[in-house]
Amino acid sequence: MPKTTWKTLLHPGKQPGLWRDAAFLLAGAFLQALGLQLFLVPANLASGGVSGLSQIIHHYTGWPIGLMVFAGNIPLFLLGWRYLGGPRFAWRTAFAVAVFSFLTDWIVRFLPPAGITADLTLNALYGGVVSGIGFGLVYRGSGTSGGSDILARILNRWRGVSISQSYFMTDALIMFLAGIAFSWENALYALVTLYVSGVTAEAVAQGSNVARTALIITRHPEAVTEGILHSLGRGVTLLPARGGYTGEERTVLYCVISRAEVAQVKMLVAQADPRAFMVIGQAHEALGEGFLPIHE
Repeated sequence: MPKTTWKTLLHPGKQPGLWRDAAFLLAGAFLQALGLQLFLVPANLASGGVSGLSQIIHHYTGWPIGLMVFAGNIPLFLLGWRYLGGPRFAWRTAFAVAVFSFLTDWIVRFLPPAGITADLTLNALYGGVVSGIGFGLVYRGSGTSGGSDILARILNRWRGVSISQSYFMTDALIMFLAGIAFSWENALYALVTLYVSGVTAEAVAQGSNVARTALIITRHPEAVTEGILHSLGRGVTLLPARGGYTGEERTVLYCVISRAEVAQVKMLVAQADPRAFMVIGQAHEALGEGFLPIHE
């Protein structure tokens, strides 16, 4: 896999996927800035991390939010450089943060000061969705949005604090300060925004390539395998196993299928071995033969 160096940054065409990542980062930063200035700031709904803290300071001082986001990310960026991989980490995060900070202060000139609605629910939901799409695109560009993203990864590597606990601690503090600055009602709506943006970001980052996995324990693995291979054209992996209670040797079949093929697999297994045991699970993403190609 090609390494990211400062030389490749000056000549991005020499590194596959770099332009694509830059496009994802640019689009994601734009949508984050739009969601912030069009829905969250007019409604006094604090986002998480450095952006949320910048909103609270802006409420009291009127200082530009984007400039404060940029300044607040500098020490975190330096820590990330040291603990999260140097240039490989740095350029994507620096690019995403710089573009987001600039657009946050630039885009506000073209937006209505009071937003497009005074309804807190609509602002919370739409602000969460638009910002979440932006976060997801940044993640698809192999970057982070700085702030609590960097802090969470540092705490995870340095102190062993889980990513989810790191986000909880930073966002809980921001929501507490937001409750004091704006109102506790606004802070509760801001929690809705954080949840919606998180779910949306995950969906965008992982895509819609949701697949199903099937684990099949059967006495007739050949018949089941033949049915799946020839009827569905899906690959099957055979795993030797032993029953924990009976001690009998068994064969476990593992295959990945689409949602539409679940019923067909059930029918094939029932025909080949009515006494088989089958577990259907969900895979967030399936890459490789028969599904989406694996990209570097």
